[in-house]
Amino acid sequence: MARHSKNIDMTNGPIIKGFLLFSVPIMLSGILQLLFNAADTVVVGRFGSETALGAVGSTSALITLIVNLFMGLSVGASVTAAHCYGAKDPAGVHQVVHTSILASAVTGVVVGMIGIAVSTPALRLMGTPDNVIDQASTYMKIYFCGMPAMMVYNFGASILRSAGDTKRPLYYLSVAGVVNIVLNLIFVIVFHLDVAGVAIATVISQFISAICILAHMMRCDKWYRLELKKLRIYPEKLKRIIWIGVPAGLQGTVFSISNVVLQSSINSFGSIAINGNTAAANLEGFMYLAVNAFHQSSVSFTGQNIGAGKFHRAGTIMKAALGLSAAVSVVMGGAFLLLREPLLHIYIPAYMSNSAQAVAYGVSRLLIICSTYFLCAGNDVMTGVLRGMGASLAPALISVIGVCGTRILWVLLVFPFYHSLVSLYISYPVSWFVSFGAQLLCFFVVKKRMLRRYQEDTIQKETAESPL
Repeated sequence: MARHSKNIDMTNGPIIKGFLLFSVPIMLSGILQLLFNAADTVVVGRFGSETALGAVGSTSALITLIVNLFMGLSVGASVTAAHCYGAKDPAGVHQVVHTSILASAVTGVVVGMIGIAVSTPALRLMGTPDNVIDQASTYMKIYFCGMPAMMVYNFGASILRSAGDTKRPLYYLSVAGVVNIVLNLIFVIVFHLDVAGVAIATVISQFISAICILAHMMRCDKWYRLELKKLRIYPEKLKRIIWIGVPAGLQGTVFSISNVVLQSSINSFGSIAINGNTAAANLEGFMYLAVNAFHQSSVSFTGQNIGAGKFHRAGTIMKAALGLSAAVSVVMGGAFLLLREPLLHIYIPAYMSNSAQAVAYGVSRLLIICSTYFLCAGNDVMTGVLRGMGASLAPALISVIGVCGTRILWVLLVFPFYHSLVSLYISYPVSWFVSFGAQLLCFFVVKKRMLRRYQEDTIQKETAESPL
């Protein structure tokens, strides 16, 4: 089977042009996904009970903590598939696809069961206020019922992107997202299901996106064609996926632990502060997903070029990704700062009690995060480049120490003496700066070792082929 002619060629031609063509659909996918997720908070904030917004917002850090460990495996699938594409190995792609889809379905069931079981006790451990904990627990239990579909979609999308196809995941996500918004309005406004309604709508939309991507993979005539009867685990590919994916998942999990620690500290300021923090965090999510497109692009571009033996392009990919992600974060951050109060009022209606105080809490967060987000963008890009090079453990350790360690130490050592939300928010740029510097240094070390290993392998090959 031939590769699709419309897929982006990552190993030849100008990098910036190809990088933008590849990144923009991912960026739109991420922003659309967050828009659809934001519909949950907007609908419950405007049409649900007064505690519904805080209930949904208080679950985000905990949900991310549980999901990230297993979602990291999709990164492993993406890198492994990209290496096979770069090496022009269709049989390898076939094995990665069938291993990944089966693994995603199994892990989705496991994550769903874990999420349902720990939701209430974990929320209590985080100090979630009594007036929102029942609704938050309900939202989480329903949300995790859709975890198998979420896992299958993300694994499938990562495989398509590793092949250079970023448009189809965008199309499928758009269809599912529109369904999500419509069902949100119906379940909350018409049937008055409140928090449960937006959770049910989310689960249905997740299954729609998973079905769409599976249907395409089963009907296409490409290297990543899926045949259900051939689903099986290929040990060598699974080992490679785990080798790259588990450190990425652990990084995300530990990263989320630090956010849970911060969220617990934020919870101590009460439900009004939670509302303001939730609204600001939702706005920041648009910046994150915009710059995260360059992270995902770095993984695929670097992976294919490493698979093709074109190590010299890794540095150019890194520079292009850093420049583009910094530009996007500065533009978006500046726009959010200029329009901060009107944007926050989208999530916090003026007619809600204590809305002015909640908006003030949100503004204090935006002022710090939006003005320094280019540091987060740089850190994400460097992680993506290193993972694409096959070095997943090093960036994971750097993030654990640089980002998570810094934030946890901040909460333990600084926050008790400067007990304010502003003090908590300052820990974000500090941790990004520490980690970005370490990731940059790690890149040059990994690249040097990779080039040396490639030269040694080439010499050994030439010596073995010599008639003398």
